[in-house]
Amino acid sequence: MRLPGLAAALLPFALLLPAEPVRLIFDTDMGNDVDDALALAMIHALESRGEARLLAVTLTKDNRYAAPYVDIVNHFYGRGGIPVGAAKNGLTPQDAPMLTGPVEKRDAHGVLVYPRRIPDGKESPEAVGLLRGVLEAQPDGSVVIVQVGFSTNLARLLASPGGRELAARKVRLVSAMAGHFPAPGALRQAEYNVKVDLPAATALFRDWPSPIVVSGWEIGDAMRFPAASILHDFAYVEHHPVADAYRQYRKMPYDRSTYDLTSVLHAVRPSRGYFGLSEAGSISFDDEGKSYFQATPGGRHRHLTLSGEQRAKTLEALVQLVSQPPDHLSRPQ
Repeated sequence: MRLPGLAAALLPFALLLPAEPVRLIFDTDMGNDVDDALALAMIHALESRGEARLLAVTLTKDNRYAAPYVDIVNHFYGRGGIPVGAAKNGLTPQDAPMLTGPVEKRDAHGVLVYPRRIPDGKESPEAVGLLRGVLEAQPDGSVVIVQVGFSTNLARLLASPGGRELAARKVRLVSAMAGHFPAPGALRQAEYNVKVDLPAATALFRDWPSPIVVSGWEIGDAMRFPAASILHDFAYVEHHPVADAYRQYRKMPYDRSTYDLTSVLHAVRPSRGYFGLSEAGSISFDDEGKSYFQATPGGRHRHLTLSGEQRAKTLEALVQLVSQPPDHLSRPQ
């Protein structure tokens, strides 16, 4: 039997088989910017399409409303069983209207509009313990972590007993929204996710054992999510927790940068041509939180690039995914 010939004959059929969904952990500072909410909606759309599987959400914003908000979004998309962990003694504990508005929203009879199982973030499991448990349960080399907030949780995971070894064994990629990589000669800025917890970001990029691909500030800022989509594409339901958060974040209408969405898109669809990639190298930060990239053979870090030709295509994909209804709902005809 000629196995190579048989394999070649079967190849067209193999190409028709769906790829295994990307196993995702979403690590977010939900509540500090509305793009985190858009990114979570996008993950649910990708799961509905069979492209991703959301294993858990972990929070780096230490606010009691952050976990309930994530929980109501997960319930809205029909996946209320997804575990949600929170950083204890974390950063940015301030309340945010984009969280409190949807979480406390009531109908005319005083009944909470959105179902949830987490009434208060204080009742959520600690994030690092949840990360460890979820990672241990997954096949080796199978997990992608999308980090779109501070590096607090992943740095704490590295510092925990056996944490670095666990990350090396289970995580094949971290797709992070972090840093700023301007064009030559342009002003370099300290990016928010880095500077708020600079020690954690430094530790993560110094010690994390698997590859990290970063979407810098300049990528998401070049593409703005249109307010018109919030006004029209989410009208298939009277109450939508993501549209509610968007309206609460700033006075409408406004077009918000798509920072966190870009890291999700690369994590799940890395080969669709939405972005370019830098050379391999290393990323570091100065004492102000400014980011520096040094090309290095065999380096574990890369950052996304975006051409003018890619911009329109990529933004269209982001808008279509974020506005996709849950499986159990549909757009009005």
